[in-house]
Amino acid sequence: MEFDPPRYDATVLPGIVLAAGDSRRMGFPKALLADADGRRFVVRVLGTLAEAGLTELVVVAGRDHEAVCEALASAALPVTPAVVRNPDPSRGQLSSLWVGMDAVRAPRPPGLLVTLVDVPLVSASTVRTVLEAWQRTGAPVVRPARGDRHGHPVIFDRAVFEELRRAPLDTGAKAVVQAHAADVVDVPVEDEGAVVDIDTPEQYRRMGSRS
Repeated sequence: MEFDPPRYDATVLPGIVLAAGDSRRMGFPKALLADADGRRFVVRVLGTLAEAGLTELVVVAGRDHEAVCEALASAALPVTPAVVRNPDPSRGQLSSLWVGMDAVRAPRPPGLLVTLVDVPLVSASTVRTVLEAWQRTGAPVVRPARGDRHGHPVIFDRAVFEELRRAPLDTGAKAVVQAHAADVVDVPVEDEGAVVDIDTPEQYRRMGSRS
């Protein structure tokens, strides 16, 4: 697949895909669900981030780590992601973000782009728009918004890394977002996929017509 070159230097920003949840409501690992074209969610999300220009990608898996690795091994992705395991996903989403932060190779990344494997419909153009807004503003938190809904991916600037490390697990990264509410940049997008989570079988069925 050939990608349009980005208008910014996305290569400086690692991308982390959180895929360690137990998918209790779905009843099947969301990372391994397939879209209308037969692509696993984890493959689709990584492909979108690569299309937007990111070159360092990290997937944080949980109990389905081996199956996620197998799915990625058979995928024709332009970027080879690192796949790491959260040994205890029950601690919450923030614990997976910590695992992902530890796996980033860049010694001092200027920020991190974070997204969820259950938001597979977000477009590469939305990712580019969020990246451009972060590079233009230097805001501590940048995220897409459609109306009053906030979506993914979310960029956390390096300035808040230590706050992410200290945030309580029960509140997660929301604690950091709330602490910087006055400085958060919400980027208006028309992309419904940026705000649609696929968490239940009914949402997955509805996704068929959407994608």
